[in-house]
Amino acid sequence: MAGTKLRLSGRAFDTIVQQALARIPEEIQRHLENVVITVERRPSDEMLAEMGLPPGETLLGLYWGVPLTERSLIDPPLYPDAIYLFQEPLEQLCTTRDELIDEIEITVVHEVAHALGLTDGALEALGYG
Repeated sequence: MAGTKLRLSGRAFDTIVQQALARIPEEIQRHLENVVITVERRPSDEMLAEMGLPPGETLLGLYWGVPLTERSLIDPPLYPDAIYLFQEPLEQLCTTRDELIDEIEITVVHEVAHALGLTDGALEALGYG
């Protein structure tokens, strides 16, 4: 079945997300404690517009919140930060469960990097370049 795209149930995809999250290094994982991770089938047009992307654009994940570098000590965020993972684009990119686990791990780490204001160099140092 080489070349066949994955199509998983929501429950099977959630299990893979948990496996991917467990692989994330502790120095990044600790920043996920107050972040809600949500799986959606695909990004909404509103999310794409917010990112400056046209409808139908491929988006694997999205950090939705106030980055630490922009937070006010006086006015904390009204809502918890969230990382959205988009199941269909992730499945379309991958042909095996192992590829999917890898891609989810990379996507979550990149979204955490947005929340923390990490540079690409810092991500490369952690092996996510």
